[in-house]
Formats: sequence, C-alpha cells, structure tokens
Amino acid sequence: MPPKKKVHSSLIVTLQQLPWLAEAIDRFLLYMSVLGLLVFLYEVGFRELAAGEEVLLHNFYHGFFLVVLVSLILRMFLLLKKGVRRPSLIFEGILLAFMVLALVVRFFLDNSLTRTHSLLHFFDSDHLVYLIIFYVFLVELSKKTLLFYRSALNPAQLFVLSFLFLIALGTGLLLLPQATYQSISFIDALFIATSAVCVTGLVSVDPATVFTPTGQAIVLLLIQVGGLGIMTFASFFGIFFQGSSIKSALFMKDWLSEDNLGQITRTLFKIIAFTLVVEAIGAFLVFLCLQDLPATAIPEKVSFSIFHAISAFCNAGFSTLSLGLYDPIIRQNYSLQLVIALLIIFGGLGFPIVFNTFRYLRYHLNRIYSRVLFKKKLDHKARLLNINTLLVLITTAVLLVVGTVLYFLLEKENTLAEHSLYGKVVGAFFGAVTPRTAGFNTVNLAALSAPTILLYLLLMWIGASPASVGGGIKTSTFAIAILNIISLAKGKDRVEVFRRELPQESIHKAFAVILLSLLVIGLAVFLVTLFDPQLELTAVAFESFSAFATVGLTVGITSLLSVPSKVVIICAMFLGRVGTLTLLVGLLQKVKTLRYRYPKETIIIT
Repeated sequence: MPPKKKVHSSLIVTLQQLPWLAEAIDRFLLYMSVLGLLVFLYEVGFRELAAGEEVLLHNFYHGFFLVVLVSLILRMFLLLKKGVRRPSLIFEGILLAFMVLALVVRFFLDNSLTRTHSLLHFFDSDHLVYLIIFYVFLVELSKKTLLFYRSALNPAQLFVLSFLFLIALGTGLLLLPQATYQSISFIDALFIATSAVCVTGLVSVDPATVFTPTGQAIVLLLIQVGGLGIMTFASFFGIFFQGSSIKSALFMKDWLSEDNLGQITRTLFKIIAFTLVVEAIGAFLVFLCLQDLPATAIPEKVSFSIFHAISAFCNAGFSTLSLGLYDPIIRQNYSLQLVIALLIIFGGLGFPIVFNTFRYLRYHLNRIYSRVLFKKKLDHKARLLNINTLLVLITTAVLLVVGTVLYFLLEKENTLAEHSLYGKVVGAFFGAVTPRTAGFNTVNLAALSAPTILLYLLLMWIGASPASVGGGIKTSTFAIAILNIISLAKGKDRVEVFRRELPQESIHKAFAVILLSLLVIGLAVFLVTLFDPQLELTAVAFESFSAFATVGLTVGITSLLSVPSKVVIICAMFLGRVGTLTLLVGLLQKVKTLRYRYPKETIIIT
C-alpha cells in the first residue's frame, strides 16, 4: 500500500494536468446558478407552496450550498496552482470564508443560539443561499461577456438586442403570480416592462395598487438596469471580475462616449460609482423630507425613498403612490420636489458632461486652495470644459430658466393657484424640469392650459442630454440645429461656436435624429387616432410625444388605450430609448469606404 503522502502528491499532479477541469467547473457553476435562480424565482413567484414543496426547496438549497462550496474550493485550488491571478479570486475567497462560517454556525452552534441572534440566524437560514445563488450567477455570467466582443453583431445591434432581452425578461417576471395582487394581461405586463426598461413612466395599470412589494422591486430593478443599460452592467461586472482587454475597450468606446481607450475601464467604474452615490444621497434626502409625515401616510419610508430616488435619477417617473407626487400627502412638500428635481437634472445631464464639469470645478478649487494657503499659482490649463459640455450646460440652463418663467406665468392662476408664492416658484421649476424625460407631476396635467401643453411638447421633444439616462432628441442636437440655422442665415458654409468648428457629421446626425423623431411621433399619433378615434387629438399627441421622449407624463388616457394603441406606444417608447438612428445603423450594413464622387448638382430648397 503506497504511503498517504505519495498518493496526495500524485493526486495534485493529476489535477494540475487537467486544464479543462477549471473550465468545466466554470460551466457547471453557471448551470447550477441558473438552476438555483429558477428555483428561487419559483419560490418567490408563487403565492402558496405545499408543505412538501417547502421541504423539497429547503433540501435543494442545502444541496446547492454543499455542491457550490466543493466546486469553488476545487476551482480555486486549480487556479492558484496554475498561477492564475484574476480579480474574482479575491471575492471567491471572501465568499468561501462566509460559507465556511455558515457551516460552523449550522453544525457546531446550538440551534437556539442561531434563532435568538439575527446575524447567526442569517447564516443558518436559506437567505445566505439566496445570496450565493445571485453571486455565483453574476460572476459566472460576467465571464460570458467576453463572448459579446467576439460576436459577429456590431455594437448597435447588441445594444438593441440587450433592451429587447431585458424587456422580455421583465415581462415574464411581472407575470409571476407573486408580482401582482391580481393577475394582469400579457399586454399590460409588456407595457409596464417596456416603460420601466426604457425609463419612461407611462403605466397602463396602477403600480401602487396592482403590484406587490415583489412586483415593485422587479420594476425598480428594470428601471436601474434599463437606465444605465444592461451592456454597461454586463461589461462592468465582466471587467470587475475578469479584467479588461483591448476588445472590451473598443467595444465600449462609443457607448461611453470616451475617446481614450486607456480610460474606458475607469470611466465605466466612475459611471457606476456616480450613479450609486447620487442615488444613495438622493434616497437619504428624500427620507429626511418625509420625517414630518405621519407613519400612516407612508408606512415604508425607507423603501419609498429608495424607489423614488432611483426612479428620479434614472428619469423614469414611476411612483409607488397612485397619484404620484400629486398625492395630497406630499403635494405641498416643496423640499421633496426640489430633491427630486435635482436628481432628475443630474441623471439627465449625461455622464461625460458631469465628469467634465467636475474636473473643471476641481481644477479651479485647487487653484484657489494653492493660492490662499501656499501662495503659489498652478499652471493654467486651457479649455477644461469641452464644446460638448458648454453646449449642454448652456442649453440646459436656458431651457430650465425659460421653462420655469413661462410655466409660472401661464399656470400661476391655474394649476398652481392653490400654492403660496414660494410653492408656485418651486412648482414652476419642477414643471420645467419634469418634462425633460422625468415623468413626475405635482399638478393635474389634465387641467393644463393649451399654451402650457405646447410648452410641454417642446420640452419633452428636446429631452435630456446625450450619454444620459434620459430620452428626447437631446439638448446638443437641438443646440446644433439652432446654430446651423443661424450660420445659414449669416451666409456661412460651416457652423462655428466658441472658436471651434463643428464637424459636418455631427450636423448631419442632428438633423437625421430630428427628422426621424418627427416621423415616429407623427406615425404614432396617426395610428393611435386610427385605433382609438374617440380620444382627443391633443391627448393623443401628448401621449405620443411623452412615449417617444421616454418622459412618462400623461393627461390620463394611458389606461384607456386599446391593445393596438398600447402596442404603438410600446414601440414608440422602445424607439425613443434605443434611438431610431441607432436601430437603422444596426439594421443597415455600414459602407466602409467611398472611393468615388459624382458630379454635384444644386437642389432648390427655398
């Protein structure tokens, strides 16, 4: 009989000679996590489970725990022996430590102790297994993001398909019995899922009364992932657990509006971190604004704060109140309205604009700091604010100021009549912010005057800024169109601003986006009036503008739409979120080079 030490050494050598074993464990863990996720969805998605089913599920979770524990230990051993040092190993080590601690709690501590201490009870319950399921699924799925970069599909096609996949997934989750108090139709589930993923806010059913806390959590998750884009999350976790590569950087360059390939990973992390930090601060401020309200008004203030902070930053416009922010209990909570408005503005500015502005402010603060404390001057840096940032900030400021003044003048004796002067100013400011793809309302939109409705249509159509979570044709597109008109009126053959010349490609794209938006909105209005001729044209136009610009404001006809009209609005929301031009780029084959030119001939325009 050979000695144990020799047998142990031969086993290690045998394992090291199996390079396929680590890959097989990767696939096995992915399949196991998918199975665990399906079982978890079955458990939380159905209201009543038989006693035998509960026991079976509990045994499955125990078996899942042990299988994953053995697989993780074996994979980590193989990777460390092969000298592989990938980022996920650190987190797998932390996970293994928690799992070993759970084993100690389960088998070596008295059960009465685990029942009386909440932290120990967490390790002794199935909640830890839920966490393991999601973690393993997230890690293993993130590794598959490398397949995106090897795909024959171009980034535009993958962008469109990712939203279609997320909408389909959201529809299925919202159809789970546990997601709603009473079952909803497929078209309503599809409508809500599309509205959440496209961060629109239009609803065909009342989320406050139809969806359970589980359903509202699903809607919130769809808003968060849809706001930033599933590919952004997938690439983030892929880089986080596996590291970056040149292919991943090239793939994400256009999505993140980042020209420097070396900054792609950093920009991606900054986007996720900025989003989570702003949403956390926003949730805290919303919670503070609710402290004066009785507990009976809003029982779950924490969940209310988190939901509305994420919904506001993502410009979604969803609310857990039936009347939204127009609800009497918070209608005159002006501090809450200001917090929501600031979250909307931050979410709608666009990440490149925010980061560029932050860099500009940090530089000048450092200059002041150095001059005051150290009596020295920093080297001057020219043009810290790029043209894109200047155009967006100026256009946004003009739209906010003009919108606030006009709204105040038009509605001070109408929908704002019940408020004080301060309330009217805050309401007017909020009324200028929310049409910029946000979807919240603090007034009765059905009572708006005709001029205000026209103002809303313009603000909704312009929308937020590029590379943001908002929709519309974007502020930069509107600014370029105005500058081009001024240049043509002055007889210039090019567009110049801030001593810079704008490329013709940007001008062509701007007018293509404008034309396509008007075509889609016009077609939506035509089809809805065709399917529902009893609805007023103004209301239909308002709904169509709101859907395409992913705003979510309505004058109250969404629930009255027929099934064909709902399909039209769903398509308008989808096209507004992914971009009609992006969809055409994904569908049409791109011309690589043009090695010829035809003779020019003048076309009569005016």
